[in-house]
Amino acid sequence: MPPVFAHGRLRLYLLKLLDEAPRHGYEVIRLLEERFQGLYAPSAGTVYPRLAKLEAEGLVTHTSEGGRKVYAITDAGRAELADRSGELADLELEIRESVAELAAEIRADVRGAAGDLRREVRAATSEARRDSGAEEMRRIKQEWKEQARRAKDESRRAREEAQRARRQAKEAQEHARAQAQEEMQRIARRVQDQVQDHFTRGDWPTGVREGLTELAKEFGEFGKGFGFPRPGGTTTPTAPRPEHEPTYTDTPPDFPAGYEPSWAHEDSTGNPARDLDRLLDRFRDDIRDSARDHGVTEPQLQEIRRHLSSAAAHVGAALRTPRV
Repeated sequence: MPPVFAHGRLRLYLLKLLDEAPRHGYEVIRLLEERFQGLYAPSAGTVYPRLAKLEAEGLVTHTSEGGRKVYAITDAGRAELADRSGELADLELEIRESVAELAAEIRADVRGAAGDLRREVRAATSEARRDSGAEEMRRIKQEWKEQARRAKDESRRAREEAQRARRQAKEAQEHARAQAQEEMQRIARRVQDQVQDHFTRGDWPTGVREGLTELAKEFGEFGKGFGFPRPGGTTTPTAPRPEHEPTYTDTPPDFPAGYEPSWAHEDSTGNPARDLDRLLDRFRDDIRDSARDHGVTEPQLQEIRRHLSSAAAHVGAALRTPRV
């Protein structure tokens, strides 16, 4: 209860309200709340006991209306109110001052609460900004980590692809080398068989010619099958030829079997191995030029194969003869 109602002053103010008009207890409570502009509202436990005491003293009386007690002031109550008119005036002044003080206190409390609220809002806003910035930094860091992980994965995949490509290239080279070796062995066996057949019959010139022709043909096909240049095409430079290029013999189109080209009687240079290489080169070139100029038929090829086989057998036998 506010200090203005200390020392029995609420009893005096209740008499004033009832002097204005008869009222029931709830109405008295509502009027007190209005006089204090909603800043103070006495409870029923405060008002009703005092009304009962005033009635016991004969200062008020009550009647029942609709189940409620309606209190009214008596003449004795008016007499006491008149005797205490000065005190009542002071009480009303104090009530107004008390209401003003309570309002000021409430306004101060409101301003303080508003200030606190503003500070809390600013603090919450600042905290939210910090949290937002921290969240943004976390997001950026996470994106950086993800990008770094993707780059690492791409680099690993690129290394794996490069290693796989190197393995495949190595396997392809080994496979091609094995195929080339097998093909070389097959060619060698085939030519050797053909030449040996002529050698056994004693027709070594034919064996040599057919053997060389077959070698030239097989190596040409071999080069095409494995991606090498064909004879007569663009080739990788080989060992240089002798300083003085020999003159090759023009083979007559109707040369007899006993015909011998001019290079068959060339003098030795003192290097038999080198002379043999030159002899084979000139022999092959003569045969190839003739085939290019006049063409080759299947029957001719069979006959040439027999001659080369025989020649190869004789040459091989001569090379296997012990050196003198």
